[in-house]
Amino acid sequence: MPTAAKFVAAITFAFVAWFAAGLVPPYLPKGTRIGYLLELSAFIGVLMGWQISGRHAGTGVRAGLGYGLTTMAAIVFWVLLFSAGDEMLERSMNLHYDGPVQALTEAVKLFLEYGLLLAKPDILVWLICGALFGGWVTELTARNWS
Repeated sequence: MPTAAKFVAAITFAFVAWFAAGLVPPYLPKGTRIGYLLELSAFIGVLMGWQISGRHAGTGVRAGLGYGLTTMAAIVFWVLLFSAGDEMLERSMNLHYDGPVQALTEAVKLFLEYGLLLAKPDILVWLICGALFGGWVTELTARNWS
């Protein structure tokens, strides 16, 4: 059932994920295509904000901050998974792999490589502060409009 807290969580986490994805391209090698990274991140932010942080809103500020961090971890996981999977499919279409096992192994490596790209101080600070802010705002919304 839609609630104000779910709506606010979806919008807040979509913005945080979109902005964080915008911080990534300067760390990529020249000529790397980012495709729909910003849109994918915002979409996953909407889904995870609605499902995780919005669903658990109203349980207290401390829990809200925890759910904010959980939501951000889920967003990062799914964006990395879809990005690595997309790159693996792109490479497999170009016959870059000898078989499906090698393709899946490379997808895991890509997942880890992309994860290391997020280990930059500005991106980490934005993700953590955005997660805490999103959890806090969601909790305030649940408290005021439930």
